Amino acid sequence: MQVVYAEFRLPKQIKSQTIDHNKSVYTAEPFEKGFGHTVGNALRRVLLTSIESYAIVALRLEGVSHEYTAIDGIIEDMTSIIINFKGVLLRKIPLEGQVSTRGVKKFSIQLNVTNEMIQEGNGNYTVQVKDLFADSEFEVINPHHKLFTVTKPLTRHIDFKIALGRGYCPSERIHIADPTFSEIVIDAAFSPVRHVNYFIEGCRVGGETDLDRLVVEVTTDGRITPDEAMTHAVQILSLHLNVFDPLKMQQITFDNPEKEDSSDRDAIMSKLGLKISEIELSVRSTNCLHGANISTIAELVSKTEQEMLKFRNFGKKSLNEIKAKLEEMGLSLGMDLSKYGIDPEQIKEFFGGTDLSDFDEDEDFEDDEVYEDDSLSEDELETEEDENEA
Repeated sequence: MQVVYAEFRLPKQIKSQTIDHNKSVYTAEPFEKGFGHTVGNALRRVLLTSIESYAIVALRLEGVSHEYTAIDGIIEDMTSIIINFKGVLLRKIPLEGQVSTRGVKKFSIQLNVTNEMIQEGNGNYTVQVKDLFADSEFEVINPHHKLFTVTKPLTRHIDFKIALGRGYCPSERIHIADPTFSEIVIDAAFSPVRHVNYFIEGCRVGGETDLDRLVVEVTTDGRITPDEAMTHAVQILSLHLNVFDPLKMQQITFDNPEKEDSSDRDAIMSKLGLKISEIELSVRSTNCLHGANISTIAELVSKTEQEMLKFRNFGKKSLNEIKAKLEEMGLSLGMDLSKYGIDPEQIKEFFGGTDLSDFDEDEDFEDDEVYEDDSLSEDELETEEDENEA
């Protein structure tokens, strides 16, 4: 059983504009008054809190027992190093069927900084993310991100753990199974979405001027693209509403009679008022239409295919050419022009009469020229005319 609600505006289109690799703007319209805020706020909350990504959750530097330790040969103390490790951006989207996509991943490397490396850096060597993740399964978004600065040769083991999560998770809420000695658990910023702004603009459809246009700006940090983030957020939000399906006792439909936009009508009217000479047709087709006393597109589209084939020297090839040209313009033969306020019997008067100024009345179009353009011989043309009359 269906319940019919009154007319209800639903969004019919969405446009995406890429500002840069990490920022996009999405525009959807039209919404009923107030629904722009309803949808925009819901999307914003999901985008900021529920998009998953990887982050480093634990760190162990050989010879360092706790996070307040100063390290020999390294300018930064352990607290600063931890803060720098929080800024490491790793991209890897878990796909269905992959093994061990969840849980904590352990990595261990040996960092070797030689005296030559320090001399090349004028007395110090900056350890960057690329030095630790050269052969990793992750794509490093910021390979030149600074971790710490070494002032003398050293060799140390660095262990760290990476987990998949969402939102922001303080170290107190991160559970590490079987933690190792001197392992430091750090806060994790899992969310790859940096900023989400939405705002509402006025939108007009026909005579309605109080509708909403929703504009959403999404900025990420590179671990996920704005399009991926928006795709995931929409599906998360939709899946959360599925729990209410058992409450659906009746199916509702909206009484939305199709109303042609005034701007669309104006565009069609401008096309209908074009002269035949203003569109690109072959010489043969143009001459045939001139001979049939058709000078505007409105007069042309009012004719059916059968009526067109009755014109002198007008065959299938010319018909197909005209149909293809009208299709490019969003028009077709046999259109009902009465819905545009045009009386089929007064088309010429509506568009100012037939304009023959583009044709030379004294010019004699020889049959040979016409036949050559349509690739037909005299015998073939006579045969085609007989078929049309039949």
